[in-house]
Amino acid sequence: MKILIIDDDPLLLRLLTIQLTSKEFEVVTAVDGKDGLKQAYNHQPDLVILDVMMPDINGYEICKRLRDFTDVPILILSARNTDTSVLRGFGVGADDYLRKPFNIEELVARVRAILSRATLKQTADITVYNDGHLDVDLKRKLVYLDNKQVHLSHTEFKLLSCLIRRRGEVVPHEVLLNEVWGHAYSDSVSLLSLYIRYLRTKLEDNSSKPRYIRTEWGIGYWFAPEPD
Repeated sequence: MKILIIDDDPLLLRLLTIQLTSKEFEVVTAVDGKDGLKQAYNHQPDLVILDVMMPDINGYEICKRLRDFTDVPILILSARNTDTSVLRGFGVGADDYLRKPFNIEELVARVRAILSRATLKQTADITVYNDGHLDVDLKRKLVYLDNKQVHLSHTEFKLLSCLIRRRGEVVPHEVLLNEVWGHAYSDSVSLLSLYIRYLRTKLEDNSSKPRYIRTEWGIGYWFAPEPD
């Protein structure tokens, strides 16, 4: 996921870049509104983090201009703490508003929540996977392998659904853990690995050489759109 940060504070830009990069995000930065709009057009980010108090164009105006050519999720940062400022931010198209000073972990949590909602919205129409071998109905919660029903637990099916809805895309450990088990389990990579093994045992012809549920070592897992 690529994040564009538009802020004229170089120290804050550096802090956010370090923190978000450590969470496996790609970060692009801009120090003023004009450059921010240019970077948004050139890089097509998945999320924009935008400061309100900018030297050339204020954040509200940047948000309005972004909405002229993209529906990218926008998180506004501002030292303005009034309800009027918050409402103005939402009024020009922002998806979330975080008051300064803020806790960096709260910002990361909000970023993940916004991106998760955006991804679910994009993939909401995916309800069936069928390649002639594996047949999954996400709405009816039914799984068949070579026309024989496979019984999955609630957690196993939820995990499989997350992977299928993003098939072909590497889904980070934290995203899967947050969506399937909740934020309290965001560091429980061993729990995720255990349930991935459960799924592979039930769905793969050879769980040691999976054709569907692939591993991106150190990052996450992905569901192959078509078997090799």
